[in-house]
Amino acid sequence: MYELQPVQPKRSRTNRNATAQTQNRFWQGFGMGVVAFMLLAALTIGGLLIGYAVMARDLPSPAELRQRASAFQSTRIYDREGNLLNETFDPNAGRRVEVPLRAISPYVIQATIATEDANFYNHPGIDPIALIRAVYYAFQEGDVVAGGSTITQQLVKRVLLSPERTVTRKIKEAILAAEITRRYNKDEILELYLNEVYYGNLAYGIDAAAETYFGKDAADLTLAEAALLAGLPQLPAYYDPYTHPDRAKNRQGIVLRLMVEAGYITPEEADAAWMEPLTYEPLRFELKAPHFTLYVRQQLEQIFGPEALYQAGYNVYTTLDPRLQAEAERIVREQVSLLADRNVSNGALVAMRPQTGEVVALVGSADFNDVEIDGQVNMALAPRQPGSATKPFVYLATFNMPNRPQEEQWTPGTLVADITTAFPDGANPPYVPRNYDGKEMGLITVRTALATSRNIPAVAALQEATLPVYLDLMRRFGITTLTRPDYGLSLSLGAGEIPLLELTDAYAALANGGQRIPPVTILKITDAQGTVICEQGTSRPCQPGVEAAEQVVSPVDAFLITDILSDNEARAPVFGLNSVLRLDRPAAAKTGTTNDFRDNLTVGYTPQLVTGVWVGNADNSPMLNISGVAGAGPIWNEFMRVAHAGEPALPFTPPPGVRQFEVCADTGTEPSDACPERRVHWFAEDRPPQPKEKDLWRRIRMVRGTDQLANEFTPPDQIEERVFKVYPLEHREWAIRHGIEQPPIEAVVAPPTPAPGELQLFISSPAEGATVRGVVPIFGSASMPGFASYELQYGITHDPGAFSLPFSGPFGAPVLNGQLGIWDTTGLGNGPHTLRLLMRASNGVQYETRVRVFVDNTPPTDTPTPTPTYTIEPPTPTWTPEAPTPTDTPWPTDTPWPTDTPWPTDTPWPTDTPTPASEEPTFEPTPTWTPEMNG
Repeated sequence: MYELQPVQPKRSRTNRNATAQTQNRFWQGFGMGVVAFMLLAALTIGGLLIGYAVMARDLPSPAELRQRASAFQSTRIYDREGNLLNETFDPNAGRRVEVPLRAISPYVIQATIATEDANFYNHPGIDPIALIRAVYYAFQEGDVVAGGSTITQQLVKRVLLSPERTVTRKIKEAILAAEITRRYNKDEILELYLNEVYYGNLAYGIDAAAETYFGKDAADLTLAEAALLAGLPQLPAYYDPYTHPDRAKNRQGIVLRLMVEAGYITPEEADAAWMEPLTYEPLRFELKAPHFTLYVRQQLEQIFGPEALYQAGYNVYTTLDPRLQAEAERIVREQVSLLADRNVSNGALVAMRPQTGEVVALVGSADFNDVEIDGQVNMALAPRQPGSATKPFVYLATFNMPNRPQEEQWTPGTLVADITTAFPDGANPPYVPRNYDGKEMGLITVRTALATSRNIPAVAALQEATLPVYLDLMRRFGITTLTRPDYGLSLSLGAGEIPLLELTDAYAALANGGQRIPPVTILKITDAQGTVICEQGTSRPCQPGVEAAEQVVSPVDAFLITDILSDNEARAPVFGLNSVLRLDRPAAAKTGTTNDFRDNLTVGYTPQLVTGVWVGNADNSPMLNISGVAGAGPIWNEFMRVAHAGEPALPFTPPPGVRQFEVCADTGTEPSDACPERRVHWFAEDRPPQPKEKDLWRRIRMVRGTDQLANEFTPPDQIEERVFKVYPLEHREWAIRHGIEQPPIEAVVAPPTPAPGELQLFISSPAEGATVRGVVPIFGSASMPGFASYELQYGITHDPGAFSLPFSGPFGAPVLNGQLGIWDTTGLGNGPHTLRLLMRASNGVQYETRVRVFVDNTPPTDTPTPTPTYTIEPPTPTWTPEAPTPTDTPWPTDTPWPTDTPWPTDTPWPTDTPTPASEEPTFEPTPTWTPEMNG
C-alpha cells in the first residue's frame, strides 16, 4: 500500500552554515570552561597544598607523639591571698601507668569508641562533616563552640598543640590528625589515647583510673566500671563520682546506651551493668579546701576544657578567704561531732559577699577523707530539701502578685490564719499541713507567721500567690532544681530539693536589695608567663555573666523581708529572745527542718556577709529529733561571730519607698483605741497597714453584768463597754475553743410594745456597730400618726456627707417591729457605712434614724472553702400589731467591727421625739413633737 510520507523541507546552504557556526561556538565555550575549571581546581589544590606546607612546617612532627605524650605544665589554684590550694601535678605526683592495648579490658575499648568516636576505625583521622560544622560555628561565634574531634584529634590537642580555641588551631589539629593516621595504625593511636586521657582525681590514663576509682588493673574492669570510666574524660570534675554520684551514674547510662547502639552489647547486658552496684576506692591525695578546689576545677573544665588543667600552666586566683575557710572547716567539724549522739554525721557551709557574689568559704562535708560519711560528696552542691528556709520567698511572692490590684497585695501586716485547714491541691489530695509544734496561733500577721516559721500560713500564702508565680520567682533568684511538673502546695514548706550554694545565693540577693549576682569563685587567671587571660571586673571576666546583676525583686520588698527576718522580738514567741539566730549586730536569719529530720538548715546574713549551713547525713538517713535551730544554727552563729570579728556593726539601710507606721502589734492594722499593744514597723509607702476600722480589737457596748449586746432598747445606765478581739465568723468557733472571748452576735433586749398612735422610728437589726456582708435584711419600725412613706438609704463612712438614692422603698405602708427592707452590700466597698431610715409624714415633715455598721465582703484568705451564702426570703412590710423581736432575724453576721472611739450613747431611742431629716448628718434628736407638725 502506498503510504504518505511527511515532506522534509530542504535546507538552504545559508541555514546549514549558521547551524555549524553555532555548534562551533558552543564547543569552544565548553572547552574554555573546562580549562578554566581545571586551572581553578589546580590553583585551589595548589593553594591548599601550599597552605598545608606552610602550616605543617610549623607543626610538631607526628614522630614526636610518643616522646611528647605525658608532657604538660601544671595548673595552680590559689586562694585570694596567693596561697596555693592545689596543683595539677605532673605524672610523678599524679597517677599514670602506661599499659599496652592488650592489657586493657575490651569493655573499655568498646565504651570509649562508642562514646568518643564511633567511626574511629574507618575515617582518616578526621570526620569531615563534623569538622566543617565546627569551623562554621567558629566563624559564626568567634570561638570554637561545637565539637567534632575524633579520638585522633583529641590525642593531638592533648599532646602536640596548645589548648587555645581558634579556627587556626582546629585546622592544625586536623592536619596533624591526618598525618598521625598515616604514620600510626589505629591500635597504636587508641593505645596512646587511653594512656594519655585524663579521668579526673589526678588519674592520667586508663590504668591509673582503674586503680584510683576501683583499686584494680585496667584489664580487670567490668562492663559497668568501664562504662563509668569511659564517660569521665569529657568533663572529669563535673562527672566526678565522689562529688557528683548522680551525674556520674547518669553519664554511665548514656555510655551503655551508646554501646548498645554501636552493637557492642545487648540491651540485657546494658540493663545488668546499670543495676550493678559500684564501690569506689577512697581518695588518697590531699587538697586544701578540697570541695571548693574541686568545684573551681569543674568550672575551669567548663571554661577551657579538661586538657587545659594540665597543659596550659594556668595560675588561677580564687575568691576563697583562707582565714574564713579554716574557721568554717573547724566549726563544721567540731559542731557535727557534738551531735553524733543525735545521728548527725555531716555538715556543709557556704559564705558569700552579697555585693559581689564572691564565695569566701565553702565546706562540702565535715571530713573530706571520711568514707563512712561519704565525705567526698560535696553537700554544698547536692540538692536537698530546705524545709522552712524557703518561706521568705513564698511570702515575697505575695508582696508583688502579677495582674492583681495594689489593695490585694500582701504586706507584713496582712492577717493570715494559723488554723488547721484542708487546702485543695490540684490533682493531689487535699493538703492538711501541721505546724512543727503541733499548735495553732489563730489569726496572726505575715510578720509573725514568717518570723515564727508557722507552716499553715505559709501554705495559705502559696495558695494565694499560686505555684507558677512562686516557681518563676525562684528561677529568677537562681534556683535551677525546681523542675518537676507535679509540685503541690507542700513546696511552700521546702518539699523541692535545692543546693545549699543556690539557696545561699538567693539569700544574698535579699541582702543586696533584691539584686542577684551569681556565685563568683575565680578572680583572675594568668598563663605560665604571667599574662592575664581573664579577670573579674574587666571586659574579659573569668566567669562570663556572673557580674551581670539582675534586679529580681524591688529593694522595697527585699527590705521588708529582711526586716521581718531580723526582727528578734517577732520570732521570740517560738525561738526565744536569745536564740542562736541573734548576733551582736543586725542580722536576718531563717531556719529549715525537713520531715523525719533528714535535713536542717540555717541561712542568714548581715549587710557584709551571707552564710548558709546544712546539717544531716549524706545517705539521707534521719537525725534524731533535731531541728535547724539546734543543728545548723550553732554552726551559723559561731561562724558569723568569727567572720565579723573586728568589723563594724552595720544596719540594714531602708531604701526609698518605705516608711515606719505605728500598728497594733498582733493585728498589723493602724491601732484602734482598743488595741492593747502597739509597735512601729516598716511598710511600703504605697501599701500601708489596714485602717484602724479593720483592727480586730474593738470596744463593744454590753449590758452591764451580762454577756448580752446592748442596743437602742437598753437603758443607758445598764450599758458598759468591754474590749474584745473579735474574730470573723468563720473563725469564731476556733477562737471560743481556744479561750478567746467573743461578744454575742446579736442583741437580745427586745423593743417595748408601742401604744397605738405612738411614733416609732428605729432600726433594730443590724445593730449599731455590726458587721454585715452579702444580702442583709433590715428590721425595725417606721410608724406614726399621719404616716406617708418610708425609705432606706446608706452613706459611706460613719459620718457621710451624702446618702444614696433609696435602695429599698419608698413604701407607703408603715411597719411596726417588722422587716423594713433588703440591703444588698455585695457591690459595696468594705469598711464603715451608715444606714439611714427616712420617714415622711403626710404634712411633708421628714424624720430619720441611723445605724453605723461595717461592710465586709472579703472572702476568707486562709481557707479554701467558700464562705457560705445565706438565702433570705424577706417578708413584705406590713402593719403588725404583734411585733417579732430582733432575735428572729435570720442573718448571722452581726459581729461588730472596731472603731477608734467608744460606741456613742446618743443613738435616738423610740420615743415621741424623732429626729427630722436635715442636709447635714446628725445623730442627735433636735425637733420636739408637736400637734402642729402633724398638720
